[in-house]
Amino acid sequence: MAQYKVTITGVDTSRLQALSGNETLQLLKRYQDGERELKDTLVTGNLKLVLSVVNKFQKRNENLDDLFQIGTIGLLKAIDNFDLSQDVRFSTYAVPMIEGEIRRYLRDNSFLRVSRQIKDLAYKSLKEKERYLNEYGKSIEIEELAAKFNVEPYKIIESLEATNPIISLSEPLYNDFNESLELFDVIPTEADSDKKFITNLSLKDGITKLNDMERQIIQKRYFEGRSQIEIASEFNISQAQVSRLEKSALEFLKKFVI
Repeated sequence: MAQYKVTITGVDTSRLQALSGNETLQLLKRYQDGERELKDTLVTGNLKLVLSVVNKFQKRNENLDDLFQIGTIGLLKAIDNFDLSQDVRFSTYAVPMIEGEIRRYLRDNSFLRVSRQIKDLAYKSLKEKERYLNEYGKSIEIEELAAKFNVEPYKIIESLEATNPIISLSEPLYNDFNESLELFDVIPTEADSDKKFITNLSLKDGITKLNDMERQIIQKRYFEGRSQIEIASEFNISQAQVSRLEKSALEFLKKFVI
């Protein structure tokens, strides 16, 4: 995202000074105690959180200036709604709020025709996810959302996936300098169907051999459609740790791909 560093929404992002976690918490306490003039300091000191989320969307042909501004709205909401009594870092709470705001914007401006029923379920699910995160400081389980709205879990996943922005067939799914896997590479042909069935059985066996944390991450990422940010918040670890564990699990599972 280096090419956008000094031009995004007119903000010279290369000169942004980020507040530390402790500094943010101290300012939030003063802000909530009535020093409302500290809001600008809290916003500018946490704009790098917005940039980190916007960076995820840079290959999707979206206007990054627009996404940055929308993401900042999510940051403002996080500042106003953060509960200091919860034992959670502000960044852990704010990042899903920022991403949720951006995804709602993309959903509402999508060119795809999504049925009103699916849109309504997605909207209610996103609102409930935001409320739950605000109240409990962690992400709600897909099963809990399904129970609340009296639908099957796959319906929740289906509705949330329908709100995701359009991606290119050349969108990298896995990229580690010398290796790259694109969406086009994993779309099967008819000739691949038997091989895919056998591979799926082999992979299921491989998943059972992962350690507990890696197995849960693979389950949540690839069967429940959860983001690394959501998983990190649930397990109270960093997104980088989730990424490393996921990569390790995928490397192990390569042995079971036929």
